[in-house]
Amino acid sequence: MTKPRRFGMVIGLKEDRAKDYVALHAGPGVRDLLTAAHIRNFNIFVTRMPDGKLYEFAYYEYWGSDYEADMAAMMRDPGHVAWLDVCDPMQVPLPGHTSWAEMEQIYFNW
Repeated sequence: MTKPRRFGMVIGLKEDRAKDYVALHAGPGVRDLLTAAHIRNFNIFVTRMPDGKLYEFAYYEYWGSDYEADMAAMMRDPGHVAWLDVCDPMQVPLPGHTSWAEMEQIYFNW
């Protein structure tokens, strides 16, 4: 059995766009593209942190054999590009980042 590569990410969410962002993700979105790119178990969580701002935390598993090629193919897909054109303006990258910041995995319990 192939073991997945696990990813955790964080990004800010604009207060005035939070409802739109949540509603957008209630629809079909890019689920088919994620599946084609061997991404499974994709989750996004939203919380307000002590600084008063909203943050999204995402987790997903990559089950393919060539992550870089799969991500490059997804980034070329017009549907994915259109999705990002809608979502990206709703988010606030952390300082020093241009999009989601990848987090370091320090623990996993199967």
